[in-house]
Amino acid sequence: MKGKGKYHIWLFGMLLVVAASLTACTFGQKPSEEHKLPPAKTVVEGGTLVIARKFDAGNLDPHFISTISAASVVYQKVYEGLVTRDINMVIQPQLATEWQQIDDVTWEFKLRHGVVFHDGTEFNADAVKKTFDRVRDPRVGSTRAAMFDKIKEVKVLDDYTVQIRLSAPFTPILSILASHEGSILSPRAIATYGKDLSHHPVGTGPFTFSSWTAEKEIVLKENQHYWGNKPKLDQIIFRVIPDDAERIELVEQGDAQIAESIPVTEIERIQASQQMRIYRSEALGTEFVGFNVAKKPLNDLRVRQAISYAIETGSIIKGVYNNVGTQANSTLGPKVFGYSFVLKKYPYDLNKARDLLDQAGYPDGFSTTILTYNRMDRINVAGVIRSQLKGIGIDAKIQVVSYDAFVDTLERTKEHDIFVSGWGNATGDADYNQYNLFHTMGGGRGNSFMYSNRELDQLIEAGREETNTQKRLSIYAKAQELEMQEALIVPFRNLENLAAIHNSIEGFAMSPAGYLMLDKVMIKK
Repeated sequence: MKGKGKYHIWLFGMLLVVAASLTACTFGQKPSEEHKLPPAKTVVEGGTLVIARKFDAGNLDPHFISTISAASVVYQKVYEGLVTRDINMVIQPQLATEWQQIDDVTWEFKLRHGVVFHDGTEFNADAVKKTFDRVRDPRVGSTRAAMFDKIKEVKVLDDYTVQIRLSAPFTPILSILASHEGSILSPRAIATYGKDLSHHPVGTGPFTFSSWTAEKEIVLKENQHYWGNKPKLDQIIFRVIPDDAERIELVEQGDAQIAESIPVTEIERIQASQQMRIYRSEALGTEFVGFNVAKKPLNDLRVRQAISYAIETGSIIKGVYNNVGTQANSTLGPKVFGYSFVLKKYPYDLNKARDLLDQAGYPDGFSTTILTYNRMDRINVAGVIRSQLKGIGIDAKIQVVSYDAFVDTLERTKEHDIFVSGWGNATGDADYNQYNLFHTMGGGRGNSFMYSNRELDQLIEAGREETNTQKRLSIYAKAQELEMQEALIVPFRNLENLAAIHNSIEGFAMSPAGYLMLDKVMIKK
């Protein structure tokens, strides 16, 4: 989209809505909560919200956070961006009050006045520049730097006007700025804490960081000087409770008000309780089986195709997930811009699988390892796959590690073979998945396939620069087709957001991206 004058926010928002509608994907469905009828209580502001989570955050620095689960602790609580997305994934103003696209490679933002960071530093154009200069600085070594590699320069025009100049057209720029990667950091905190900023998050959001006790809890407190609508809670505690049943029991007893990472096996228990209810909403993420193509024999396309033909994903959705979620055919969920509705996954065909293994020189199969982490549903998925691969002579050992060790293996050591994983989408745009997961330079945790293909790189780059909606859709359709032909993944499930909610809570929501939305949460007394 080109422009020479000033675009009003409402007009720009309408254009985004129209563009999104062309994908036939909307977020019009309301989240589902199964309500009981508890005794009437008075809704009051204040109090402490306790959220029981399976894992610790690992990192609270937006320039190093690798999961939406970790980002959800600080995103829209401690940190805010120039723009944000509402529950329907529509771009809304936040620290920027308005913006315009000057030309193909120049975006200009007018900034909000009267905002201060939690450390008392004034929010202004200099803070925006220092934030994006930091994430792009190779000396910092940000794992999210690739998301901003199209930014050529951040230019301060005056205290409250900033321009972002790109090296080439970059259509997803607003969607990136609206994700946790686009969080604006205190320049004083950047200078003071450097790479230790993870343990000293300082933003402009409705909550301030109070403390972090590793593997135990993270505490946020109300920002008394927040520029926007005041939070309705005094304090939020993210408590690490690895045991699934214990997290849910805490909610039922009222010792926690929300529990995340709910196994589908616990849904009936939650539904039967008179003290809590189940929260379900559409999600953008997917789950898949991935292959490290740098490892033998997975470097042979025929082997990867054989495994793809040998996995019957319907039994995984039914047997492991009790039909929660839907069949995936891509790393893109159906609600993500760029999803291909015509893409076909490999059908279940053991004879074809055996024939391909024979052609590859493995008529009697081989031994390999399936890596996953200590989450019961993923372990169960690995078990189903192991059983199915026995049908074509593949002996797959299951390796279960901690979540931190799992991420470390995928990001750093790269010593995995087959892995069971998933990928969220923080932006609602295909670029977030495509570039992170499959581009040679995607880096970070994403390209755990160790895959490089110049043709695919060119498609992904073209999708980033193309401004025509229909042409972008066509580009991403071709990219997903190539990824399927290369048998890089076996997609098996489109996710749903699930949480257990105590009946004393009102106003809770999860965005389609998976972020916890707590700005309207109140506790009934």
